[in-house]
Amino acid sequence: MSKRLVAYFSASGVTERIAKRVASLSNADVFEIEPETRYTAADLDWTNKKSRSTLEMTDETSRPKIKGTVPSFEDYDVIFIGFPNWWGVEPRIIDSFLESYDFSSKTVIPFFTSGGSGKGKIEERISKLCPSSDVRGTMRLTSAMSDAEIESWLNSLCL
Repeated sequence: MSKRLVAYFSASGVTERIAKRVASLSNADVFEIEPETRYTAADLDWTNKKSRSTLEMTDETSRPKIKGTVPSFEDYDVIFIGFPNWWGVEPRIIDSFLESYDFSSKTVIPFFTSGGSGKGKIEERISKLCPSSDVRGTMRLTSAMSDAEIESWLNSLCL
């Protein structure tokens, strides 16, 4: 059986709750991708063109710093990456995370939360950041989903 990790970034707590359910249902370890500087409500105001999140998302090269590292990352075979969908893609802190480790020969499974947005270019962008991995199964998960629905998605991944 492969060793699994759920690494997630959560700005409001929604993604965190879902990530912990995914970890429990898939028998995975958990790592929170925390920014060195926490986001405030003002930072997350996507309607403000000068808010931190807006500035990060409009700059393709932005890479927010992460607090901490995944212990023994090389031991994991399957990495679930969870995050909120920002502007139709992964937040830049996810790019920071993906560029911080060697994902070669690993299976990478993105999942995201959103108010209703689809996966857009998420899988394509993550595949470019992890070119030597098997990126697949990208899924929008919601807090309204039952454990059975999440398990159905996990089973469809054939891990």
